[in-house]
Amino acid sequence: MIKRIFSSLPTFKGIDFKSGLNVLIAQKEAGASDKQTRNRAGKTSLVEIIHFLTGSDAGTDSLFRSAALVNESFGMAFDLGGEVVTAERSGHQKAKIHVEGADFLNGKSLLSNSEWSELLADKMFGLHTLPIVDGRAPTFRSLLAYFVRRQLSGAFTTPEKQAAMQQAGDYQVALLYLLRLDWRIASDWQKVRDREKTLAELKKAAGAGAFGTIIGKASDLRTNLAVAEAALREMRTELANFRVLPQYAQLEAEADQLTRRINELSNGNVIDAAAIRDLERAMKSEAPPPLDELESIYAEAGVTLPGVAIKRYDEVRSFHESVVRNRRDYLSGELDAAKQRVAAREHEKQSLDTRRAEVMNLLQTHGALNQFSKLQATAARKEAEVESLRQRFEAAEQLEGTKNELDIERNRLTLRLRRDFAEQKERLSEAILAFEEASKRLYESAGSMTVEETSNGPVFKFPMQGSRSKGIKNMQIFCFDMMLMRLCAKCGIGPGFLVHDSHLFDGVDGRQVVSALKVGAETAVELGFQYIVTMNEDDAFKERIDGFDLNRYVLPMVLTDAKEDGGLFGIRF
Repeated sequence: MIKRIFSSLPTFKGIDFKSGLNVLIAQKEAGASDKQTRNRAGKTSLVEIIHFLTGSDAGTDSLFRSAALVNESFGMAFDLGGEVVTAERSGHQKAKIHVEGADFLNGKSLLSNSEWSELLADKMFGLHTLPIVDGRAPTFRSLLAYFVRRQLSGAFTTPEKQAAMQQAGDYQVALLYLLRLDWRIASDWQKVRDREKTLAELKKAAGAGAFGTIIGKASDLRTNLAVAEAALREMRTELANFRVLPQYAQLEAEADQLTRRINELSNGNVIDAAAIRDLERAMKSEAPPPLDELESIYAEAGVTLPGVAIKRYDEVRSFHESVVRNRRDYLSGELDAAKQRVAAREHEKQSLDTRRAEVMNLLQTHGALNQFSKLQATAARKEAEVESLRQRFEAAEQLEGTKNELDIERNRLTLRLRRDFAEQKERLSEAILAFEEASKRLYESAGSMTVEETSNGPVFKFPMQGSRSKGIKNMQIFCFDMMLMRLCAKCGIGPGFLVHDSHLFDGVDGRQVVSALKVGAETAVELGFQYIVTMNEDDAFKERIDGFDLNRYVLPMVLTDAKEDGGLFGIRF
């Protein structure tokens, strides 16, 4: 229960509350024009103050960060954990909360906003007893917003949502917790949605062109990955067996030099082999002229050359034999020399070839350091290629295979939810009957609440005659909130108060407004909670219901927008 709301702002109209129904009225002064709508009287600001003092975020656009209020503090005295505590907070120190009056504070009066929220979560909703889960869990701010709905968040659109932008996972977790059902099923459902969202984004990107080309098909990538992994294994084996030879470059140069020398020797042998063949043919084919021919030539010379002194025949013959002998000796010497050169080259070649074999063996079984570095770099590039292929393969598999897995998981969760509803049939029936009871007290044709187990989690529906009208939809929210107050009162959780802004009654017939306030007043007394309503003084006060006088619940503090100091803050800004 809220005892009092106050501020350091001198013009602020502090408000004292009582148990049961409290109605804060914004009046239209006598003689006020139609343009004075009372929309700036501060009714909605009261809701914002309560949220501000219970740990809401105060961003740069917050009311309490405005120039007129940033240096002022606001406070609230209320029941918490069986004790009355007073909390104060200001816009310029939005991260700090001054709290007094409770023994469970252990003498600590200045809390961070997160510490204060954790304390409220514990004392109001018992969230400290929840098991740690890998996923979404009920939060204090999400739960409290059902008991203090904010018009600025779009809280008066549908009963199951306390904000227009509230996601299915958030309200499903929160409501299953408040209905005392297994909220962890809704948490697991949200994990499925998150995975589906990621999958949808991947598919969208894959279909956008370049990204799809990069990923490819899983079947093709599986083959490419297998081939690349095999090549990488071979490289790793080669690296493991590699032996570095420091003199590798010198040995390479020596091997080249040996090869060139052996080639030179071979070329020399080819030339000498041809010479040997020519010399051998010359020695075989060349024969000196016979002596009888020499005698005949010599005899004819005496007749042909008369009067010339001619040497004796014996001397000529001797000279002829000398020439023939010298020719043979020369050919024989050239042949022997050629053979010796060939033999010498063959011997040198054998020696050089033996050394070259030794060098080549070293080069084949070892490698240079730069070769080893290049091999390492190549292996690193191959590893990167394999990893890229693996990631693309996994992405492709996720794209192609996750959809079936998620469909199976949704079916499994649907069965879990259906089983939980069956096991907790009494609790679910209690919620349905509480909603119907509140609706029956407002309308002849009672509305109802259904909770359906679907493949997207629990879906809340509120069939009611005329439910398309704004007024009927708002009364569905009223009945839903009364149902929550009844369930929370039974299990001993909740803030102990329910706050409804005047926007809840927009479009509602005056008599229905009075009927709703009567139901709220009676339910608050029955269950022992506080019901705070802000509203305009309009046709509702012209309506009369037997046994219910609305004026009895109107707070002494009355707001108006007809004059500068008539609003909650006492100033306009």
